Order: sequence, then structure tokens, then C-alpha cells
Amino acid sequence: MPKKAETGSTTIDLLDYLFGPGERDEHVDPHLVAAWDPDLPCPARSPDRITRADLALLLDAPVEALRGVRPAEHVWHVSVRNHADDRTLSDADWAEVAAAMVAAAGIAEHGDEQACRWIAVRHADDHIHIAATLARQDGRHPRVRGDIPAMHTAARAFEARWGLTPMSPLDRTARRRPVTGEAEKAARRGLAETARESLQRTVRTVAALAHGDADFLDRLRDAGLRVRERRGDDGALVGYSVALPGDRADGGSRPVWFAGSTLAYDLSLPRVRERFTPLVTPADWALAEHRIREASVLLGRAGQDEGAGDVAALGDLLAVAAAHSPALVRERVQAAADAFEQAARAPGARSLEGRARAGWRASMRALERAPRAARGGGAAVVLTLLIALVEAVEAAADWHRAQEYRAQAKAASEAAVLLREAAGLTGNPPPTTKPHTGRVARTAGRGLPGTTPVTGVPVRPRPDPGRPGPSRTR
Repeated sequence: MPKKAETGSTTIDLLDYLFGPGERDEHVDPHLVAAWDPDLPCPARSPDRITRADLALLLDAPVEALRGVRPAEHVWHVSVRNHADDRTLSDADWAEVAAAMVAAAGIAEHGDEQACRWIAVRHADDHIHIAATLARQDGRHPRVRGDIPAMHTAARAFEARWGLTPMSPLDRTARRRPVTGEAEKAARRGLAETARESLQRTVRTVAALAHGDADFLDRLRDAGLRVRERRGDDGALVGYSVALPGDRADGGSRPVWFAGSTLAYDLSLPRVRERFTPLVTPADWALAEHRIREASVLLGRAGQDEGAGDVAALGDLLAVAAAHSPALVRERVQAAADAFEQAARAPGARSLEGRARAGWRASMRALERAPRAARGGGAAVVLTLLIALVEAVEAAADWHRAQEYRAQAKAASEAAVLLREAAGLTGNPPPTTKPHTGRVARTAGRGLPGTTPVTGVPVRPRPDPGRPGPSRTR
């Protein structure tokens, strides 16, 4: 699975990291496995022949000879990783992968002797890093566009050829993660999460509750966010950006703005508008729980387009449920909403007229208008609602499996585990089996011979927040 890191302007800094011990001494035997020149010596294994500084000069030489304006950030960097359950690939295997990736990306096509200079470094069993400079050796600029989707396509071929764990296709549903600079800024300020993550959560909850453009913008401001509107020549709203108060850049001279589409794929203004529905009659949590169960049954009968709209509405419902949950379970319900986020974005077309979608939207409105019902009804009311949400999320997981959306099914399963943990906090553990919710509809030409319910899924250990994840790159 290729993952693009940030571009940079200093080749030697990247080489020092790739060939160094790592931030926590996690790098083992850093060495070259491939390069634009097959006879290039490795600075780690042959320091008497070439140093890191020498290698940096060789990589940067075409940049100095570029015709026209030089790129401000000329260092291109990706990591390519295989699944933890896959066999350990040899250096020769990784060399073949690296050559295929730079060819797919437009960095160095096969047989092009004037292409960009690049290297592939291995410092762990399960991944390599590819670094290149964005300048061809003939003095021209490379054409690097759509590199990540092209590399994902190349990766699928290796998975099929070598029997590796197939990864989900690149479908633009994954959560937008904070970049390294954002995480470091939050750490310096002593914040539990980055500005991007805080804004994602707030905007998603507001979008789920709003019923028009003006209401959406007002709710953002009421939530304490700074809001910047973007309007067309006719004065119509065409976009928006948000910023956290106090989050500033350039020496405090300007706020750090995030457009909705950069927070998440489904938080752009057009996607937010899809959520707008007329106000419904206020109801209590019990009615919301009843509608959630009904909608879960309907999702089991939904086709591909209708189900895609249904799971999007379920994601909004979880966000609202987290905002209105009692303090006892709020943290777990919020974690479930975060985990379900990718499951709410099914690839392809979606219908906004699904019956399950309508039921979940009505449930969401009921929760908004009865935030104190849980306190009055006690733990039993909260428990019944959480069990209903578990059933809904499990129905979503089944639906995603039927469509063969593996990443989305996994996200829904993780959300179900967290909701069960929340239900357990009420002192009344939820049942370990779920009622039959109807047969899951399968799209023609897709689907699996059967589905496996996610009840009883063991809780996965959470990673140490102070330790870099498997996709950590610099």
C-alpha cells in the first residue's frame, strides 16, 4: 500500500532520517535496495565509497540544471508497506516494487534514461521508502500527476501475483489524518488533538443537525468556530472555511483556515447540503431507538446506491448521539462515531431517498430535541438506545461486506465494538447476539457467499499514543 509523505526541500535531511536509527531507534539495518543507477553504492554499507552527503549531491544535481523555475519543494517521498500477515519480501522483491512504483508515478518510466533520480531504502521488514528529486536529467520538469492512484493500481498487481493480502482500492473514503506539522503543533500547545481533528468532529455534528445554509453557518459560529464564507458573483454561497479561535500561523498574523473539503471528503458544502432535511416533530429517546431499529432492518434490504446513502446518514446519527450522550458513555460513543467515519462513505453513487436514511435522520432530530431524556429515564433508556445503535452499525457492516467494501466493513466492526463497550458502562451488558435484520441485498456481480456478524468481536488493543503508527513517515 503506497502512502505519500510530505514533499520537502532538503534532500540530506531526508537521507539522514532514512539511513539513521529512526526517531525511536526503530530502524534496523538501513540500506539501499534499488536506485536509478543499479551500480550505486549504499552509504550505509559502503561508507568508504559514498556518504549520505555525496548521495544528496548526486540526487540534487538535476535540480541545479533545471530549465526555468526550480520547484520550491523538490523532494518527492513515498513509503510502500505490505500487510503484517504477509510473508517477508526479499530485497530483490522490494527492488522490483520500487521500480514499478516510480514508473507508475511518472518519476522514472521503464527504459527512460533521462528520468528523475531516485532511491529506495529499506530499514524494516515490512516496508520501503522511495525518495526522488523532481527534476529530470535532461533538464526538464517531470509530469507527476495522479501518482498515488497510479501506484495503488500497480500495488494491486503485486498483491495478485504474490498472493499478498489485498488492500481496499483507493476510493477517497479514508479519513483525512493530521500532517506531521499539525501533530507537532498540538503537542507543543499541550492539546489532546489537532485543530483538524477538533474541526472535523464539530463540523460533522453541525452538518448532521443543520437544515439549511444559514442554519449551518449559524451553528458553526454558535459552536465557537471562526467561519469564512465563499460566495459567487451572484452572492450565492459556494463554499466555506473554518478555523479554531487561537489557532494562528505566520507569527500569529492570520488564522489557520480549513475548507470543508480539506477536513473530510463528505464535509464539502455540496455534501453538507445533502444532509439538509425539513424539521420534524420533537420526540424522545425511546422514539429514536424505535426508528433506529426499523431503519436497521431496511438497510439489510437496500441495494448499492440506496445503502450508500443510508450508511452516510447513520454516520451523522452516531455523531449526534455522541454529542448528546450522558457523560458516562460519551467518550466511547464519540470513539465509535470516529471509528465509523470511513464506513459512512461508501464508494460510488448514492441515493438520498432511502427509507433507512429517512429513519435515521428522524432519529437524529429526536435526539437533538430531547437531550435530557436519558437523565430522566436512567441507564435503561441509554442502554436500549446503545443496543439499537449496535444493531444499526452491525447491519452497516453486513451491508459493506455484501458490497465487498472491506475497509468500510472493518470500520463499522470497530465502531460496533466501541458501542458495546459503552453499553457495558451502563451496568447492563448488551446481549451477545443480534436479532435477524433481514437478508442483505447484494449488487449484481458483487457480494460474498455469506456474511459474518460482528457481534462478539474482541476489543483490539489501542496503540500507545506516544508511539508512531505503522504509516509513520517523515
